[in-house]
Amino acid sequence: MQKEGERLIPINIVDEMKSSYIDYSMSVIVSRALPDVRDGLKPVHRRVLYGMYGLGVFSNRKYLKSARIVGDVLGKYHPHGDSSVYDAMVRMAQDWSLRYPQVDGQGNFGSMDGDPPAAMRYTEARLKKISDEVLSDLDKETVDFQNNFDDSLQEPTVMPTKVPNLLVNGTSGIAVGMATNMAPHNLSESVDAICAYIDNKEITIDELMQHIIAPDFPTGGIIYGYDGVRDAFHTGRGRVVLRAKVNFDEIGNRNAIIVTEIPYQVNKAEMIARTAELVKDEKIPGIHEIRDESDRKGLRVVYELKNDAIPNVVLNLLYKYTALQTSFSVNNIALVHGRPEQLNLKDIIHHFVEHRHEVIVRRTQYELKKAKERAHILEGFMKVIGTQDSLDRAISIIRHSANPQAAKEGLIEAFELSDIQAQAILDLRLARLTGMELDKIRDEYDAIMKEIANLEDILANEPRRFQIIKEELIEIKEKYGDERRTEIDYSGGEMSIEDIIPNESVVLTISHAGYIKRTSLSEYKIQSRGGVGNKAATTRDSDFLEYIVSATNHQYMLFFTEKGRCYWLRVFEIPEGSKTAKGRAVQNLINIEPDDKIKAYIRTNNLKDSEYVNQMSVVMVTKNGTIKKTSLEAYSRPRVNGVNAIEIRDNDQLLGAYLTNGNSQIMIATKNGKCIRFPEEKVREVGRGSIGVRGILLEDGDEAIGMIVVNDVENETVLVVSEKGYGKRTAVEDYRITNRGGKGVITLNITEKTGNLIAIQNVTDEDGLMIINKSGVAIRMGMDEMRVMGRNTQGVKLINLKKNDEIAAIAKVEMDKDVEEDSEELEETEEGVVGSLFDNQENDNVTPQAENENPAEENENSDSEE
Repeated sequence: MQKEGERLIPINIVDEMKSSYIDYSMSVIVSRALPDVRDGLKPVHRRVLYGMYGLGVFSNRKYLKSARIVGDVLGKYHPHGDSSVYDAMVRMAQDWSLRYPQVDGQGNFGSMDGDPPAAMRYTEARLKKISDEVLSDLDKETVDFQNNFDDSLQEPTVMPTKVPNLLVNGTSGIAVGMATNMAPHNLSESVDAICAYIDNKEITIDELMQHIIAPDFPTGGIIYGYDGVRDAFHTGRGRVVLRAKVNFDEIGNRNAIIVTEIPYQVNKAEMIARTAELVKDEKIPGIHEIRDESDRKGLRVVYELKNDAIPNVVLNLLYKYTALQTSFSVNNIALVHGRPEQLNLKDIIHHFVEHRHEVIVRRTQYELKKAKERAHILEGFMKVIGTQDSLDRAISIIRHSANPQAAKEGLIEAFELSDIQAQAILDLRLARLTGMELDKIRDEYDAIMKEIANLEDILANEPRRFQIIKEELIEIKEKYGDERRTEIDYSGGEMSIEDIIPNESVVLTISHAGYIKRTSLSEYKIQSRGGVGNKAATTRDSDFLEYIVSATNHQYMLFFTEKGRCYWLRVFEIPEGSKTAKGRAVQNLINIEPDDKIKAYIRTNNLKDSEYVNQMSVVMVTKNGTIKKTSLEAYSRPRVNGVNAIEIRDNDQLLGAYLTNGNSQIMIATKNGKCIRFPEEKVREVGRGSIGVRGILLEDGDEAIGMIVVNDVENETVLVVSEKGYGKRTAVEDYRITNRGGKGVITLNITEKTGNLIAIQNVTDEDGLMIINKSGVAIRMGMDEMRVMGRNTQGVKLINLKKNDEIAAIAKVEMDKDVEEDSEELEETEEGVVGSLFDNQENDNVTPQAENENPAEENENSDSEE
């Protein structure tokens, strides 16, 4: 009912709802849900930091009750619920939520399992050291302040942060009609990218991505594929796929999948409970038991498998159905001059640098103002107490004045001082009137004048200001920078990443039990012939390193198994490991059958280059002396489960595979020291499913041990090595050219002292040789140390073998001239244990249909005339 004196104003309810909702939405967007692009903070986080700054709870002070901090922030700056302030402060203290936490919490601040923190009356907090850098120079008029909610206090509108907080910590928030979800990044990488931008403002996003490679999440994990990262950096939107970091182990007699890092923002307890439900519903077969063995030392979730389960298959199901694989949808929306904008990587860096530049200018202006004020006072000191006469005169004026005001006026008149200078003279302690103190005042004045000149130069010199920004950023990097936590698996994406991964030389090692790793070539040192060698890999007694491959990161690897199947990997997809690391089981990288093993490999260039794959051929040889030649084009379409490369009959197995260009010569060696040489054209090209033709005629008890492809007859030599460490180089011309399928000629005089022939390789003086024993010891030597000798000789000793040790494999590598010589003897070290994942597993049962080739070609190897 309308009261007297009141007036009703009729309004349209639609218009009122529109204006009220717009006001509300703008309030949420600007004052609650979105971060400022300059300091990366939302208002609540900024107020928590400023409240703690006001209470003086810095990183070097004692902890303060969280309730006290929350109450202060609530009462002074943030008029909302106390839970909103406490929840924000808790998240700022969680090292699994923020890449670089800003609050140092003491007490229960929750867990990755979603456990809530203790009540604020039980916990304590103080600022982290890195937060001191966010608040640095706040007292030097570097940023604007605004009134708080009741106009009783002032609060900063933005922090003068030295840390690129929006990049390194990211943020997420839901506003009205828009949302933001920004990924965290590595501080060291971010600083490098910002410095590169300062050096070149026209830098492209692709060039920036050479410094800041991808998001870096606090919980680690693996970024699977790079397309989403590239989209996010270029457009501000992208979907980044995250996977848990896992490894395979043996627990008792069972295989197990061990999870040591989970994707960002995944609730571990919920993930385990959900997985248990899927196992119960038989959506994920093969899991025997799930255990959470996490403790204060780190995260560890164990998926123990059934005896017949294949680890790689189970892992793929876990990725498909559980939170072991999630996606992070990047949506870079932040406030720029109070307006929400979508930002790419360069935009974020640009706005941060502009903010830092403004802070430097305002800080320098403040310091200059303070320096000039101090210089003004020091000039007054020197006028009044510069000489004994002037000092006596000043003291007389003060003594004979009726009051301080009269004394001040007397000093101003007598010495031509300003009001400020006169007041400073009156405030001087008597101790400052001594001769020594006067010298200090003059020294201080000289220093102040130099500082004024320096500050004025900074204000007049823009390049110098940007240099200061760089220097301060580099200092931040040195203090707080760390290594990446999140790895990147480029194989999950379609994009070309040659520009991101350096094309450096590496050594791939494959053990007898199927463990593979990639190691930088520089880790191995050159030794003289006859040296003892360096420890190359840790293996168990039943395992030894069988293959060594010299390659570069950008090349493709084709793996051929003894059953005649072919699989693909890019070299950079093979996990990197140190020289002494055991590596990772091959079946965890490719879907190889449990009872199969890799017997040959081929390094190729780009398989998508049609001209290249049609020019090149793959030539294979088996233990029974069969040879087969197929166009590389037949192997240029990778399949997850591999393809049939050659038909292998009973009691036979694949030995090797090589690329040829059509004009090569082929040499096949046998265990008993025989070798045959014939032109590649003698082997006609057949289809991928064919069996091949006879390459060498074997005597009873003999078998082929390897094959080489010779392209340069004049410069290449044939190196053969026996199992007991003997070897020799012989000119290719010493082996006469014959037809395919002959018995061959003697290549090494086999005796009990030399042992059987185990390897053949074509080398030049510029090549290096890597030799690995069955005990795991490696030696690297230059071929220029070995002279070329006759064909029917015993050779020279290449490596000193201990006890009953034998050579397991050799490989040709490029020599690195910068690697220093090292011939010190290796001390005996205890061999570690490596678990083999080949036991007790079922076949994959996925075998692509072989191509149907001409049956006449398949029977050609039975032609004894050849």
